[in-house]
Amino acid sequence: MTHPNSFSMDISRHIWETRYRAADEADIHASWLRVARAIAAAENQDTALWAERFCSLLDGFRFLPGGRILAGAGSGHRVTLFNCFVMGEIADDLEHIFDALKEGALTMQHGGGVGYDFSTLRPAGMVAEASGSIASGPVSFMHIWDAMCATLLSTGARRGAMMATLRCDHPDIEAFVDAKRDPGVLRHFNLSVQVSDDFMAAVAQDRDWALVFPAPTRNAAEPTTLRTLKARDLWQRILHAAYDTAEPGVLFVDAINRDNTLHDREHLTTTNPCGEIPLPPYGACDLGSLNLTAFVTSPFNANAGLDLKALADSAAWAVRFLDNVIDVSRYPLPAQAAQARHTRRIGLGITGLADALVLLGLRYDSEAARVLAADAVSTIRNAAYLASVELAREKGAFPGFVCDAFLASGFARRLPGELRGAIARHGIRNSHLLAIAPAGTISLLANNVSSGIEPIFAADAERRVLGTDGRYHTHRVIDHALQLWQQHGLNGKPPALVEAHHVDPLAHLQMQAVLQPYVDNAISKTINVAADFPFQHFESLYLQAHVLGLKGCTVFRPNPVTGTILDPASPDNPVRCCSPEREAD
Repeated sequence: MTHPNSFSMDISRHIWETRYRAADEADIHASWLRVARAIAAAENQDTALWAERFCSLLDGFRFLPGGRILAGAGSGHRVTLFNCFVMGEIADDLEHIFDALKEGALTMQHGGGVGYDFSTLRPAGMVAEASGSIASGPVSFMHIWDAMCATLLSTGARRGAMMATLRCDHPDIEAFVDAKRDPGVLRHFNLSVQVSDDFMAAVAQDRDWALVFPAPTRNAAEPTTLRTLKARDLWQRILHAAYDTAEPGVLFVDAINRDNTLHDREHLTTTNPCGEIPLPPYGACDLGSLNLTAFVTSPFNANAGLDLKALADSAAWAVRFLDNVIDVSRYPLPAQAAQARHTRRIGLGITGLADALVLLGLRYDSEAARVLAADAVSTIRNAAYLASVELAREKGAFPGFVCDAFLASGFARRLPGELRGAIARHGIRNSHLLAIAPAGTISLLANNVSSGIEPIFAADAERRVLGTDGRYHTHRVIDHALQLWQQHGLNGKPPALVEAHHVDPLAHLQMQAVLQPYVDNAISKTINVAADFPFQHFESLYLQAHVLGLKGCTVFRPNPVTGTILDPASPDNPVRCCSPEREAD
């Protein structure tokens, strides 16, 4: 058996050496120690004790902080420890548009991905009253952002990712939906449509749908309807674009806002580039994932189990770790620091779910697997919320905490009574605590455990990753569960190992749906379907996602525009914004 801190895969060592290793570190334990000491520096007392605890949490890949934390904490570099940000509202005038562009550039220069809602920009063809000029529309300005991102990449800055969203009632929504049909444009963006419950009802009832500007708000006058179209026609246009080009995704914004524990003061309209954290203007992603494979006891045996007590204990320490990140990190912009400190949002999640299920003898697409996954995530939720209450007792609640409003949110209503009571008595340190990220690169670091809550992509494959020389290098990658199976001296493959292309797409949705009630932020999940997957089944996945109460849906079908999910990059097949080679961690 390998040492818990050793690398069993060349690609894992490559990831460490090229992304996360500091110059003087002989092994990954030295990296853990550097990170643990840096994060423990936020403690007012017992700093050495917390450094020791955080190091033990990281040892054996039990807890995998976001990549910016691993790379930057204790490095001595003036960098942010946050993976991604949602940027400020873009005011609809040229001066503020280019101020927003500058803020995005400065954030990406520090290594942060960025998300934007472009719905505030007037549609193409609309006359600006002040200047008499004719607006070119939000999509035209997105091209400027895309060029900015490409320019930063060419200067050697860390590869960045961007998210762009647009309201489903914006007059330029059709141009937005079809914006990436040209394979040469907007390659640095992920696109998502803000889909409302009203729109889905209009689709179901085959009603007309008004396209308006500006967007309706609580305090503004009635918006002007610029034109109408059939809701079903727009819905079909969204789905056909997603089927043909893998974009746009959809964000069910009403579900997002109903659940939001800060629903009384925030209206969330966009997310970080991978979709697991809906954020207000200048909000930041403070991410980390518990590796479920590290908590499996007696793998492959009849008495195999998941150590829920150890998982809960690790979740509690991970909450403290991520809370400390807020205090030790630098921020590209003062507004980002103010937002992070006011709400103290964190996003603790899981990775290695599919591999853990294999170690437990459960197929990913089984009901037993969903029950086990729900037990694990509910355990983490309860432990994380309790830890945040205890932190509030010790260090104070987050500055924006308002008890009655917090407990009235859709998410807080689902908390166990004892947790609600504890919050009422003591407050809570963090406005949000849970998010399930793709965790692609950090999962490769952990000897290729399965990513996030995704099924195992392939048991044995070749993977191309970018090296420090700017070239792609090919590595053989063997799934972590298969590695352990072979280390046990067993032949073939574990009976429960099922690859993603053999998992029914509905089972993807069902896994996401059983976990979402326990996650106060959101879940990044991509449903992979075959190129010959019928459109009518593809359409039904999006409808079912809304019925199941999910906060978003992304389905990836191999297509001529984006290729397959693990295609190598080339001028003719550019890497998608958040493909495995461009993962935001």
